[in-house]
Amino acid sequence: MAGRWKKTKFLLGLLLLPVCAALTLTFCRVVTVLAEAPSRLPWLHVAATVAGAAIWLLVWFLLPRMTRTYVLGHELTHALWTLFFGGRPSDLKVTSSGGSVRVTRNNVWVSLAPYFFPFYTILVLLVWLVVRAIWPIARPYAPIALFWMGLTWAFHLTFTFHYLRGGQPDVYEHGRLFSYALIYLLNLALLVVTLVAVSAWSFRGAAVDFLQHLADFLRAADTFRQWLLTRLPT
Repeated sequence: MAGRWKKTKFLLGLLLLPVCAALTLTFCRVVTVLAEAPSRLPWLHVAATVAGAAIWLLVWFLLPRMTRTYVLGHELTHALWTLFFGGRPSDLKVTSSGGSVRVTRNNVWVSLAPYFFPFYTILVLLVWLVVRAIWPIARPYAPIALFWMGLTWAFHLTFTFHYLRGGQPDVYEHGRLFSYALIYLLNLALLVVTLVAVSAWSFRGAAVDFLQHLADFLRAADTFRQWLLTRLPT
């Protein structure tokens, strides 16, 4: 049964590849939209976000890495997502060499959540939303929140790439093709949604663009399938 489920996830991973490719083209399109209509961009907000990401990259390459902080966020993300699915986390352990948390309910979302859910970025966003709701006078200070969001998002992406490159049990549990495709898709989807929100493009336009690219890839795949069938021995 486990072997059959792994084969199913492998096939799902294959099916996700054209979705990833279509979303990648939509990402390129929204970047083009931003470049063509930069007047909509609040440059102070953009500068703050980019500065946060750049500072984290300097920390990543020049200073000791905050591995224990990442591990804590990683395990807390497992715990949070098991709560989403009705489970209960316990026995949280965090060290500089790794960590663990015991969960009563596990699935692909709980296992892979740390690789597509930027825990500290979401935390910064929630804190900012609460502060803005309680003290509306704080609205002009949004660039400060965006600085920390840029920094924590870069933190998430660098550690995610670092640990996935070395191999992770969470990934092997669900198959590398399926896991990598899902992680790439969800991280890119979050980035695309963010960029569309600050661009002159509408979410409807982005969705139409994505579906058109996906349809093109599916037609190409069907054409290849038909060509392949004509080359197979009968």
